[in-house]
Amino acid sequence: MKKILAFTGSNSSISINQKLLDNIVDRIAGHEIKTIKLTDFSLPMFSVDLEREQGFSKNLKNLHALIRESDALVIAVNEHNRGASAFFKNTIDWLSRLQRDFLEGKKILLVSTSPGARGAKASLEYTKEIFGRFGGDVIESFSLPSFKENFEYGKVTNEVLDMGIEDVVTTFAHQIES
Repeated sequence: MKKILAFTGSNSSISINQKLLDNIVDRIAGHEIKTIKLTDFSLPMFSVDLEREQGFSKNLKNLHALIRESDALVIAVNEHNRGASAFFKNTIDWLSRLQRDFLEGKKILLVSTSPGARGAKASLEYTKEIFGRFGGDVIESFSLPSFKENFEYGKVTNEVLDMGIEDVVTTFAHQIES
């Protein structure tokens, strides 16, 4: 049994990526899964001056510890104007300043969604690329397009997309065992 940490990059209380994350986490069996909200680990906007003057906050150290204690991560990334949200990017910036390779040895499943037809794919691709810089191994990813048309009452309503998610989750679960 592996320890999986799950969270979304969104700070919205009505995040559609949180809904997708909950659906994904419900599909993973046989592992210890802890779902957190990054908003519980409030961090100021990153600044080298702030880092120099105040150091690293307790919230940052606690989040870092949760990541380090986990074998794998499931992360739903949101998108603002075809990029990672400032909230999520800020969290990554702080974590990478605390420890450059903060994702070392972590197998990662990345998912994303948006109301649009691209399903936050630009943010997903950006995150996939930068996570390698920090030691992470993104072994699976999935972008759910047109959230409002394809997701209802906690379920993916498009059969083909649902099968795609199921395949990704199954592969991820298998990969973290090896």
